[in-house]
Amino acid sequence: MSAGFGGNSKMEQHESNNFKNKLSKRIIGTPSPTAKSTFFYMQETGCLKPDDAASTQRRNLDSFLFVAVVSGRGELIFDNETFSLGQGDCFFIDCRVSHNYRSSADDPWEVVWIHFNGSTSEKYYEYFISQSKNVFCPTSFERVAATLNDIISTNELQRPDAEVLTSKMIVDLLTLALTSSEHSGECTTALNQKLAAVHAYIEENFSKDLSLEKISSEFYISKYYLTREYKKIYGKTIFQHIIMLKINYAKHLLRFSDMSIEEIAHLCGFNDQSYFARQFKKSENMTCFAYRKKWRD
Repeated sequence: MSAGFGGNSKMEQHESNNFKNKLSKRIIGTPSPTAKSTFFYMQETGCLKPDDAASTQRRNLDSFLFVAVVSGRGELIFDNETFSLGQGDCFFIDCRVSHNYRSSADDPWEVVWIHFNGSTSEKYYEYFISQSKNVFCPTSFERVAATLNDIISTNELQRPDAEVLTSKMIVDLLTLALTSSEHSGECTTALNQKLAAVHAYIEENFSKDLSLEKISSEFYISKYYLTREYKKIYGKTIFQHIIMLKINYAKHLLRFSDMSIEEIAHLCGFNDQSYFARQFKKSENMTCFAYRKKWRD
């Protein structure tokens, strides 16, 4: 493994970066026990100029890597799939999986990156991969690059609140990735447009007798295909979304009306009061009566 922007994980923080270009930098972090148990924490961050572009190959590293390509070109091989990257592209990978990334010899890249971890990192990653691919082109690339540069600056200055600020900026980075990848924003395909119409239809009619069969028939789409593609886009099943909307409406009525539980169940589209009570308790971990009392007292 050459010393690409991943570097040597055993290098001490005070050691020289060993870069030819003095504008390149690498900052190694050792999280406090509090950061390890509570925050997202930085393991390594930095920027790499074209003069120092290289190749890195590894696996079984307990870390998540987020990279933004500022200029130039390169390649990522991850889990036996090859991706070409250029200016404005990013990649987000689980470093426990075998991977190899390298700069183009003809057009070497400039990148900014962060290796990070934390108690919920794996869950964020799993959700991201359910919505997008490892390589993506965010619509707000400038904000992504700026956030990475802010992380570098904060840790380079060794501010006393660096761990808290870094955790917040990692969340910002992940939020940008989750909300500005190719799967979000305006609908760009006929399928996305149809799914958006399905979503709006559910939002309008959740209190009615909706079923997957009825929705698929309404929009002339296979219920199996609809189920799979809807979850890809919205991160939940149609049934989960309908139940969430019903429970949200029930919570509103419990707080701001004097209706009985039976009346509320009916208005929310539950034909069976007992089923409504079970779904409500499953969602809120308390009964309808307890919820009403808690929020009205």
